[in-house]
Amino acid sequence: MAQLSAIELSQVSSQVRRDILRMVHACKSGHPGGSLGCADYFAALYFNILNHTPDFKMDGIGEDVFFLSNGHISPVFYSTLARAGYFPVSELSTFRRLNSRLQGHPTTHEHLPGIRIASGSLGQGVSVACGAALSKKLNEDKGLVHVLMGDGEIEEGQNWEAFMFAAHQKIDNLIVTIDFNGQQIDGSTREVMGIGNDIEAKLLAFGWDVLHMDGHNFEDILKVMNIAKSHAGKGKPIFIMMKTEMGYPVDFMMGSHKWHGVAPNDQELENALSQLPETLGDY
Repeated sequence: MAQLSAIELSQVSSQVRRDILRMVHACKSGHPGGSLGCADYFAALYFNILNHTPDFKMDGIGEDVFFLSNGHISPVFYSTLARAGYFPVSELSTFRRLNSRLQGHPTTHEHLPGIRIASGSLGQGVSVACGAALSKKLNEDKGLVHVLMGDGEIEEGQNWEAFMFAAHQKIDNLIVTIDFNGQQIDGSTREVMGIGNDIEAKLLAFGWDVLHMDGHNFEDILKVMNIAKSHAGKGKPIFIMMKTEMGYPVDFMMGSHKWHGVAPNDQELENALSQLPETLGDY
């Protein structure tokens, strides 16, 4: 897939955000806040960073693979996959419908191209990614393994076991990105279960390589993710702390946990769409 410029990536992410809002509105259910906040990351990942092909193979041999750990932000994942050619864009209209392949959380039994794990239960993605990355190392496969997780999800203890395991096993073909928007379903992460201010120090103590990234700046996203790729193979798993804002850039959605899992009504949808240019054509 050809590399896109920052302007072209912004056009992709704007359309992905329109898709997210329309999908969640249509079925009156879903998680728009985190999905909107991660749209720039997904656009950069699938259109510039990953070595991948829409001719989907479950084993991912010879290419990079991606796992979504915080599966509730499935709208941004589905839209990106469709816009990248994995399945028809028109299928986005079936989101959360009965018998749809696009369920509220990604599932594998629906055989949707691009989906390698079911990720409805939080806290499991890094563990799965460790296994996939080790498999690639054992098979001398040069592909990298990427995983996205949420900052609320880090409250799950399984993540910390996976962090310890990855460092101990020197799984240096693994790139974990965490979406730091500071919000989860019941409030701010600090209020629900604060885990201390210096997450970087914790990961460094575990033996990870840690980078920081502005999740709403394409130049920074591309720079940091390419640095992360260049750090692969040097004995440490790589962790990217990505700062985003929930609901970005819709003005009335930004920064509030209210939009973690609430669908916009008709008026709110119209308002939100007016702030996002239609660039690739609505489904």
